[in-house]
Amino acid sequence: MDTPSKSMDFGNWTTQVRKGLLELCIVNLLAKGELYGYDLVKQLAGVRGLVVTEGTIYPLLSRLRKSGILKTRLVESSSGPARKYYSLTREGYQDRERLNGYWNELSLGVSEILDNQGDQS
Repeated sequence: MDTPSKSMDFGNWTTQVRKGLLELCIVNLLAKGELYGYDLVKQLAGVRGLVVTEGTIYPLLSRLRKSGILKTRLVESSSGPARKYYSLTREGYQDRERLNGYWNELSLGVSEILDNQGDQS
């Protein structure tokens, strides 16, 4: 007798995928140049399906800074509090290359599986 299948927790799955891709997106945006934290939030929020909030980004930026991937500098602002700008360290650029290489390899492999989904009988 077959047991009924349990539906996959799609919400949890998408959350885990987004968490992994967020770091990849951050290092690639910062490879183009230094960004203010809120500018990063706005650019990432524009990525369809990524679902980004400040509460997600700032703890991740802090973790990346503590791990040596990012560096920060404060810039005084005449219209409010000082702004924290983020940029990649030398190690951050190296990690970006590794992340991009892995992403490219992984996405090609997954695409092959998705493209061949109708070939199974």
